[in-house]
Amino acid sequence: MVTPGSGPTSPTLHTVWPGEAYPLGATYDGAGTNFSLFSEVAERVELCLIAKDGSEERINLDEVDGYVWHAYLPTVTPGQRYGFRVHGPWDPSAGHRCDPSKLLLDPYGKSFYGDFRFGQALYSYDLDAEDLASGGDPPRIDSRGHTMTSVVINPFFQWGSDRAPRTPYHDTVIYEAHVKGMTRRHPAVPAELRGTYAGLCHPAIIDHLKSLNVTAIELMPVHQFMHDHRLLDLGLRNYWGYNTFGFFAPHNEYAANQHAGGAVAEFKAMVRSFHAAGIEVILDVVYNHTAEGNHLGPTVNFRGIDNAAYYRLLDGDLRLYKDFTGTGNSLNARHPHTLQLIMDSLRYWVLEMHVDGFRFDLASTLAREFYDVDRLSAFFDLVQQDPVVSQVKLIAEPWDIGEGGYQVGNFPGLWTEWNGQYRDTVRDYWRGEPATLGEFASRLTGSSDLYEATGRRPSASINFVTCHDGFTMHDLVSYNEKHNEANGEDNRDGESHNRSWNCGVEGPTDDPDVIALRGKQMRNMLATLMCSQGTPMIAHGDEIGRTQQGNNNVYCQDSELSWMDWSLCETNADLLEFTRKVVAFRKNHPVFRRRRFFEGKPIRSADQVRDIAWLTPAGTEMTPEDWGTGLGKCVAVFLNGEAIPAPNARGERVVDDSFLLCFNAHDHVQDFVTPDGDYAEMWTADLDTADPTGHTDVVVPAGEKISLQPRSLLVLRKTA
Repeated sequence: MVTPGSGPTSPTLHTVWPGEAYPLGATYDGAGTNFSLFSEVAERVELCLIAKDGSEERINLDEVDGYVWHAYLPTVTPGQRYGFRVHGPWDPSAGHRCDPSKLLLDPYGKSFYGDFRFGQALYSYDLDAEDLASGGDPPRIDSRGHTMTSVVINPFFQWGSDRAPRTPYHDTVIYEAHVKGMTRRHPAVPAELRGTYAGLCHPAIIDHLKSLNVTAIELMPVHQFMHDHRLLDLGLRNYWGYNTFGFFAPHNEYAANQHAGGAVAEFKAMVRSFHAAGIEVILDVVYNHTAEGNHLGPTVNFRGIDNAAYYRLLDGDLRLYKDFTGTGNSLNARHPHTLQLIMDSLRYWVLEMHVDGFRFDLASTLAREFYDVDRLSAFFDLVQQDPVVSQVKLIAEPWDIGEGGYQVGNFPGLWTEWNGQYRDTVRDYWRGEPATLGEFASRLTGSSDLYEATGRRPSASINFVTCHDGFTMHDLVSYNEKHNEANGEDNRDGESHNRSWNCGVEGPTDDPDVIALRGKQMRNMLATLMCSQGTPMIAHGDEIGRTQQGNNNVYCQDSELSWMDWSLCETNADLLEFTRKVVAFRKNHPVFRRRRFFEGKPIRSADQVRDIAWLTPAGTEMTPEDWGTGLGKCVAVFLNGEAIPAPNARGERVVDDSFLLCFNAHDHVQDFVTPDGDYAEMWTADLDTADPTGHTDVVVPAGEKISLQPRSLLVLRKTA
């Protein structure tokens, strides 16, 4: 057993000045480095400088202002590894878990070095006893050499003429991607860059995104995260990265440049490259919990620094944590210093790393003041008034696992939301499940029932059919059941109710009819997504039919199962061409990306055709009775391109073509009568999902019948 103060240490070698309490963390100013750490519970704090040989120099932080311990070391420069030891009460029953045998990582660390070696040294309780001591001291085993270390970085970077694209929401197309999974198998990316930030901004990747008319790439977690001990024991890894402990640092494993601090400059260079291509960078961030897990998790940083300040503790038993996330703990967004940590992190990524927005994982957890979700909680108030954070894209995953956690439509006006109701409705419609046509109509037109009451616009709805969590688009039409056996949990993990349909055969098949139907279903959902009002999001690889072999929860599959197979660009070339076509179609026609909701009435005078009209297959306008009939799988919607009320950025009137979208979710051919009179005299088809590439040559006079293939979408444009 090694007690604090024993083991290889070095005498004090550095000059120590008082320094400043702010900014928190390690800040190099070009001459020396200021160190600052918050801990209200601490009785003494040591700054630990780690030499290349692993030896440690400990420096007492004697200056304390408002529970912030600090010092300035004029001789410390970038590349210096460091950590902290916090001396204070060990009293889990009171929520305090100070253990100075643990070398603690900086909550504000901008870079981290090394890896974790799991074992007794990382834990503040006896692993053999599998219980948290309430009274006596924990095992005093030094974690140095078993934990990562924080690294002082060089904050200076040549941004050149970098400018944020600032794409308006109504023009935005989001592409959700994984840094490693996107590039690990790309043949045009040099081998040494695959799976890295440098690889992600390689011209081959950027060219692919530009060919899709993507305007923003949303990166799955890139904040420094930990691989779970349990997964490592199973020979798996935390692939998704929703296990953060460093909210200011880009994950070091995604850096081609592996020297200390190299990930920071590489990440900045990646952002600069995306911006030069006109593509925004949005980060999927996890401020709802940390990697330290439940009361039996390792002591890495927050737990040993100030457990009661950083975590929501269980009323009646402060040894335990409230868990609204299913991960073991929840960050205490009620505490001012935890709120400061989150806001400082957000500002850092905008101001220093130049990112363009954030998608907040399980955002309802951040809204919890006590047990209830409060959309006017302190966190949202802070974001609303912040001059930096309030100006970037803010996307909520509007749910958590706690009571009342499903909050789609209830976030403040500044926010957009992943629209889970859109996902569910579109999936159900195309697989033929009974559902109200009114629900489908609402989702297609921007979900005004969810967002209009809070003063938001259609773009507040982040529309998606698939994302990282769940089936890929290919698997959504290929499997009725999840197949997660590779995850080592006997297929118990992952969502069981996927609203999927295998088109008649579970999994791979050689049946040409099933293969054709699956392709058509993917095209139907992609086309619906791009023809819907709101902000569309594509999951990486859906454009080429990526499969995870029925695994709907690849959080632990850092392997070819989850990585993009770029050979599919040739195998599924038709699907790729179709995706490019339908996204370009949306880009070219503002009637599909209106800034305001439809009103269902003439915009300027009573003799005009309404801005939107819903029609039966007979070409007549829908009556209240029609909305509830058996025709619920067949409907047409007229979008009036001459009735767009919002002007463009220069105040000019926006005018577009008018379109008729004909939906047939039945398993048989359906005749539609094209509307005539005030609607049009001639209709020309621009898109037909019955064709593998969406091509069609159909021209039909108004008032005549046109036959829609089973389970297909036909888009007609008014040409006379």
